[in-house]
Amino acid sequence: MLDTHAQRPRRLTVDGIAINVLSLPEAVSSIVSAAQGGDNFSVCTLNLDHVAQLQQRPDFRAAYRRARFVTADGFPIVMLGRLLGSRIERTTGADLVVPVCQEARIRHLPVFMLGSNERTLSLTASRLTERFQGLQIAGYYAPGANFDPYSNEANLAIDRIRASGAKLCFIALGAPKQEVFAARCLDELNGTGLLCIGAALDFIAGTQTRAPAITQKIGLEWAWRMLHAPRRLGPRYARCMAAVPRLVVRTIPQIVNARMRKAA
Repeated sequence: MLDTHAQRPRRLTVDGIAINVLSLPEAVSSIVSAAQGGDNFSVCTLNLDHVAQLQQRPDFRAAYRRARFVTADGFPIVMLGRLLGSRIERTTGADLVVPVCQEARIRHLPVFMLGSNERTLSLTASRLTERFQGLQIAGYYAPGANFDPYSNEANLAIDRIRASGAKLCFIALGAPKQEVFAARCLDELNGTGLLCIGAALDFIAGTQTRAPAITQKIGLEWAWRMLHAPRRLGPRYARCMAAVPRLVVRTIPQIVNARMRKAA
């Protein structure tokens, strides 16, 4: 008889958050399928900065626990997953936008964009509709820099998303605002998937430059970004590096258990 437990894909769990989407194609198909089904859901991409914030912010941790789909964004997390025996691939918010929009056009799923600024959103909408002719941009909204997920401005954003009829909403507010806001939307929208995507819209608009593909491939995108914005990102990446030892220590029991089960 086959061991059904051995057949199940192993999932890396970080502070109670399971990474349940292992690749970009799986993420796109899962997101599109849920959107076609008229579901409310959120998508988060777990990286080292998020790991550090999960320990410090209960609202952020609660938002992650409500996410239906969680991907691995960051090579330390990917490598720990592979040590566990999971065939995990790095999937960032920036990776998701273009393939999701491609499928949204084919499947007639209206898209809304929230975050960044009006210029970036306008440029992004123009570039996406030019690339994917027939893609329906249901609307976009750029809140203020001090956006609070529970403010009147957040109420307005929710009203606009709801009125647009969007089936998918890209939220580019940065962590933890985007994840906390997405979790709130789960209770107040009906039939909208919320994707937390960081700076992805700026990359598409060209208002920010993403690291070269080679640095992404070898796991040094963070270093490229820090060299280009050391004052802004230096403290963040210092916090990320400080989170690594604890992450490894907490993951070792999962890895050992998985290897013992495989050897049995």
